[in-house]
Amino acid sequence: MFLKRLGAFFLDFLEVIVFAVAIFLFFYLLILQPHRIDGNSMQPNYPDNELLLTDKVSYRFNEPQRGDVIVFEATAPTDKGKEFIKRIMGLPGERIMVKDGLFWVNGKVVREDYLASGTQTFSGVFLKDGEEKEVPSGEYFVMGDNRGSSSDSRAWGFVPKEAITGKSWFIYWPPKNLGIVAKVEYSI
Repeated sequence: MFLKRLGAFFLDFLEVIVFAVAIFLFFYLLILQPHRIDGNSMQPNYPDNELLLTDKVSYRFNEPQRGDVIVFEATAPTDKGKEFIKRIMGLPGERIMVKDGLFWVNGKVVREDYLASGTQTFSGVFLKDGEEKEVPSGEYFVMGDNRGSSSDSRAWGFVPKEAITGKSWFIYWPPKNLGIVAKVEYSI
């Protein structure tokens, strides 16, 4: 009798564990995924080692927008498979340019109030100073908020939509930064 009860207890316990793992995998693979900020490229807004959840569903129903902080898999040969966190700055069909330390879209300066005071945007290997490029269909131009310390589209080019894992949605560590990732507005 005792062994029968003990066996039933372990079966119930195992069912709970299997159910919990199934729910975790469902959310992890299809809905939300945790990510860690690795490096200083998104400072001061997203410090090194900050933990956040990435929404993996939004872009199945809506297109990415300028200002979205995204997680994506690198397509550059030197970083293939590595995930990056950057901000979308150029959308498909837009003409982008870096000139005079500023970022331009369709011939107009993009005002970025969330950047540290005095931040200048410089060119890179892919996007040279004063050179205008059009963002191809289905691709995005991304940059880190810490422009002087960010490897981004200025260096290695556009990010295809297929490479985007999701949109940063919620910061959960450290506790003082707990909250939903703020949506930014642009005046162009």
